Amino acid sequence: MPFRDNYVIDPGAATWAVPQNFDARFNWDYDDGRAAMMGLYRKGVEMQWNAETRIDWSQDLDEDNPQQLPEAMLPISGMAQYEAMSRRDKARVRKHFQAWNLSQFMQGEQGALICAAKIVTQVPDMDSKFYASTQVIDEARHVEAYNRLLRKFGVAYPITAPLQELIDQVLRDSRWDMTYLGMQVVIEGLALAAFQQVRDNAQNPLAAAVNAYVMQDESRHVAFGRLALRDYYPHLSQAERDEREEFLLEACYLMRDRFDAVEVWRTLGLDPAACAAHMYDSGYMQQFRSALFTRIVPIVKDIGLWGDTIREGYTEMGIIGLADVDVQALQDSDEDIARQFDARRAYVASVADRAKAMEPA
Repeated sequence: MPFRDNYVIDPGAATWAVPQNFDARFNWDYDDGRAAMMGLYRKGVEMQWNAETRIDWSQDLDEDNPQQLPEAMLPISGMAQYEAMSRRDKARVRKHFQAWNLSQFMQGEQGALICAAKIVTQVPDMDSKFYASTQVIDEARHVEAYNRLLRKFGVAYPITAPLQELIDQVLRDSRWDMTYLGMQVVIEGLALAAFQQVRDNAQNPLAAAVNAYVMQDESRHVAFGRLALRDYYPHLSQAERDEREEFLLEACYLMRDRFDAVEVWRTLGLDPAACAAHMYDSGYMQQFRSALFTRIVPIVKDIGLWGDTIREGYTEMGIIGLADVDVQALQDSDEDIARQFDARRAYVASVADRAKAMEPA
């Protein structure tokens, strides 16, 4: 079935064109460059994987709760209108909300694919071009994986307006570091927080595995942004850094307050305002915001955008205390968890092989 037939809302034209105005930069110095960046590039090359074979796509999704997530992870759980629904109608709400969330994963990964390709074109350093080229294939693989998972739902949603607005802003800016800042720090931080919630809470092994493997790649992408921007921002004027801090604050407010799934509630005949009021203070949203800013705030401090503008904004948002989170420990954990999924699948396969060998001829 054509993927477009899964959309419950017409996404409009098949393509979205974002005008670009930037220089494509060649570099004739083919030296190895920064050791840390080249080490990340080697790691990116060695850790490529095939979505077709690493993931067991024969696994099914649950009919009533596709990813088998806790009820508390539905942001309108506990709302009177939802609690009064029949079992069948509740199942439909769960399916649509999870499909909407997964659709944003897929649409965001296509945004990351385009941004990574832009970085290869724009960035002046050869070592950065090398690493960004590995990220391009990573992001293509992520789009593939989420596409395959979403097709099992049979339901999909177009890109939500706040995410499209953020990607549009990042792509239109002609400065290469703004592509890094918007994608590698902000959007990848958003993605890691959202993926983590599914990875750590889904009882469906297929859904959990897809997110675990994608997060293994994404943690490298964030490290790439850290390395590149940490070297670059000390050379900018205070006015230039202030401008980037204001962009970060605007993006953080946008992500905190605007991912309200209004498309889902309208499609299901629910009052979007009532749903938004309930979900704003829900346990799900509180957990998501905490995970989101845990992934972003320490990176912002690490890359040197830590002036009065950003510190005052983060203090007002109540997230300044996350500045000292150990980002490397988070990255190491993401990689370890992905390896645990590999080990679990290998163990299950070995048991199945032994059982088959014991069958009478």
